[in-house]
Amino acid sequence: MSAALDSLLDLLDLERIEQDIFRGTSRSAVVPRVFGGQVAAQALVAAGRTVPEDRGAHSLHAYFLRPGDPGAPIVYSVDRIRDGRSFTTRRVVAVQHGKPIFHLSASFQVHEEGMDHQAVMPRSPDPDTLPTAAEMLPRYADRFADPRMVDRLLEARAAVDLRYVDAPPFATAGEPREPRSQVWFRTHGKLADDPLLHVCMATYVSDMTLLDSVLLAHGRGGWAIGDVVGASLDHAMWFHRPFRADEWLLYDQESPSASGGRGLGQARIWTADGKLAITVIQEGLVRVPRD
Repeated sequence: MSAALDSLLDLLDLERIEQDIFRGTSRSAVVPRVFGGQVAAQALVAAGRTVPEDRGAHSLHAYFLRPGDPGAPIVYSVDRIRDGRSFTTRRVVAVQHGKPIFHLSASFQVHEEGMDHQAVMPRSPDPDTLPTAAEMLPRYADRFADPRMVDRLLEARAAVDLRYVDAPPFATAGEPREPRSQVWFRTHGKLADDPLLHVCMATYVSDMTLLDSVLLAHGRGGWAIGDVVGASLDHAMWFHRPFRADEWLLYDQESPSASGGRGLGQARIWTADGKLAITVIQEGLVRVPRD
């Protein structure tokens, strides 16, 4: 296990300060606020720790309310909405400086057999043939106004092996493209056999690149380039089938719409052997900076 992954696992190991109240810390991000995927993953950890072990997460719906302060702890308060025979529902509010910054509703279900079908996995190259972040990012160092940006991006993603199938938005800024993108990802090291941990890790990664396809449609390079400003507004995930976040997962993303200063991203996450594991939808604030 890499030191970066070990650090991320520590970040997700929340401190329980009351029966249904947890406290977490933050890590540095590319933007000067708490990374949205971190808050979502920590909130899901908090919810999952109040649920019986025989119930796995099957969906979450979340709203990002305020920017998080990376220098302050985050308190997660869990509300036990319902405990049924098959389903358990939890609501989590993340609070900083006395104000809510994030709200999550999550549902958990006892495993059961039922009807089963899925879409066909899209074509994608073998992830082992694609360049790593350490190989790819330095090629585009001249695209960033901040000379430290490559190091900051590498640090922010050090726990995850994330590989772009096509050039990322910052590599083709100024050239509108089809609003689709693919990345393969897995953690830099093996994880424990805890289904909740793998779900929370996928939740963490899901906020890294989902709005890339919005940027591609308009030839924008993104937050690291500085030709857009924005933030995640809401985030929804459905967990269909078991998967491991320490094995290759294909994140196939597209943007069906952007309007009103908002862009919508939708995606499917597939296991390497073609199983549809997760569906993700996110809307983000995407604005062109004023001169």
